[in-house]
Amino acid sequence: MVTEEDIPVLLSLGKEHLYIWERDENKYHENEAAEILCRLCISDHMERSEAKEGKIELKAACDGLLKINTELLDKINSLGEMMIASIHPNVPVKKGDKICGTRIIPLVIEKEKMEAAEALCGGTPIFSILPYQKKTVSIVTTGSEVYHGRIKDAFGPVLMEKVREYGAEIMGQTITDDQPDHIEAAIRGFLDQGADMVLVSGGMSVDPDDCTPLAIRNTGARIVTYGAPVLPGAMFLLAYHDGNRPVAGLPGCVMYAKRTIFDLVLPRLMADDPVTKEEIDKLGRGGLCMSCEVCHYPNCGFGKGW
Repeated sequence: MVTEEDIPVLLSLGKEHLYIWERDENKYHENEAAEILCRLCISDHMERSEAKEGKIELKAACDGLLKINTELLDKINSLGEMMIASIHPNVPVKKGDKICGTRIIPLVIEKEKMEAAEALCGGTPIFSILPYQKKTVSIVTTGSEVYHGRIKDAFGPVLMEKVREYGAEIMGQTITDDQPDHIEAAIRGFLDQGADMVLVSGGMSVDPDDCTPLAIRNTGARIVTYGAPVLPGAMFLLAYHDGNRPVAGLPGCVMYAKRTIFDLVLPRLMADDPVTKEEIDKLGRGGLCMSCEVCHYPNCGFGKGW
């Protein structure tokens, strides 16, 4: 209801006319259409806002990995008179983080346009969140200098802190020298004990005595990639043992750099989201960490290529 007292307020907003919309069986009001757009986006582990001025926002209802069907997203945005703006895919989200905002552009929209959007999606939600899985993680630290006690291991504590952020349990850590058969035996030992993931640190460079890649390969693990278009982290190796248990070879930068290739891949490993070489190859776009004095990752451009 518009009352006489409302008129000065409306005029102060620059509103000199009132628009009266009568329901049209061929059109949706912006909030009705927003509900449809929301249904195309939402899936499990998400919370939504109320529709307001044709706009609905989605937030994460749990910690996890955000996945986006970017092909569907692009198709919906190309229809016109409707939009979906989101954060990047394959990024970690925490409970309460905003995922996307949707909006109908006009006050009313043709029903057939919304029906076209529904047909494009075919019941497949555009967004999904993969909750992190409770995993046991083992660490194999290589290097004769650490094995013989000449220097203190600094790699293990860093890795333990990173994986615990995702709820992982540390099964154990083994320190070996640079002999490939010793490294292989340490990896196999943890796999035989049922480790869900094995992280192997050190020995990932191109020096003759850097034998970690060979040791990982000798376990029979399927190598996804040795090398990634990411700095820091070019010497990263990812493999899978028994089909789904990751074995990762981590270069020295993971020990001292704030964010590296490991931070990009770890959330996906913890969410049981298989990583392919084709995806790793795409990381070159945005794969250069700027080493900002104050790190805002993941709210930055680093690693947003996939």
